[in-house]
Amino acid sequence: MHRETAKRILYLQLILLLPLSLLALCIGTEPSSISDALQALLGRADNTEQLIIRDIRLPRLLLAILVGAMLASCGTASQGLFRNPLADPSLIGVSAGASMGASLCIVFAAAVLDVPLSFLLIALSAFLGGALASFLVYRLSLGDYGTSVAMMLLAGIAVSALAGAISSFSEFYSDNEQLRRISIWQMGNLSGSSSMQRWSLFALLVAVLFFLQINAQRLNALLLGESEARHLGVNVDGLKVLVVLLIAAGLGLSVALAGIISFIGLVVPHIMRLLIGPDHRFLIVNSALGGALLLLLADTLARTIVLPTELPVGVLTALLGAPFFLVLLRSKRQKIL
Repeated sequence: MHRETAKRILYLQLILLLPLSLLALCIGTEPSSISDALQALLGRADNTEQLIIRDIRLPRLLLAILVGAMLASCGTASQGLFRNPLADPSLIGVSAGASMGASLCIVFAAAVLDVPLSFLLIALSAFLGGALASFLVYRLSLGDYGTSVAMMLLAGIAVSALAGAISSFSEFYSDNEQLRRISIWQMGNLSGSSSMQRWSLFALLVAVLFFLQINAQRLNALLLGESEARHLGVNVDGLKVLVVLLIAAGLGLSVALAGIISFIGLVVPHIMRLLIGPDHRFLIVNSALGGALLLLLADTLARTIVLPTELPVGVLTALLGAPFFLVLLRSKRQKIL
């Protein structure tokens, strides 16, 4: 039953991806028709149209798809690791840790940020910050009977506050250009990526999805509890380390390229879990596609909802995701308390 439902939802999302992509290419400050957009993609339109479609909107569209898929995949992995639907990377301090690492790199490694591969330095710093936050929250929330939801949220608040303080410290020592760069980046920004950056994120997304998918049955066993998973032959400690590293790497590169975009990793996996169940064999890929669709739609709205200006996409996802989280928190309050 869940297998057939998962397949139908997967096919539906694949079908929706094309018209939503065309919509994202066509609307904006300078709207285009579908035929003009297709002509521009084929290199048959005038220079202005090709500049808008191929050099501005298409790279942004691709980055939205990749970042959305990565954030939703990391959210699915986080919820599987903590065995709780509230375990979104942005809520448990991982995003704040990645932001801290990237901010420190932008300010204190400014001398080497002009080289062509500078974004890799930011991504590495974001990865290290996210990994440190992941391990801290996990260790603090770990009890005799697994992870405590209340401790996880409290530890996430504490780690986020500490990481935010360190980020603010780096901003205090930044110059005007660095401060502007950090401020725009922290609100979530999908513009300005290079093809090399997008290919790097695509390669990492494939690796993250591959390793999560081949460990889907182990994540399913972990849902039963750590002792039960061990009895089923799962190397629980090794699985934890692998999942944390995948989350930190995926989130680190996403944060380095697109800034802080909240709640994609919370909303999408939870909705998919309601639709197709908790089986990670079907949940991971469906969540990745759902994240790509949701962020693409959010970015399209962010570009057009307050024309001619542009709303930062991270602000829009937070405005939409925060009420969802409050409803989810209310529905789970008996379990938390």
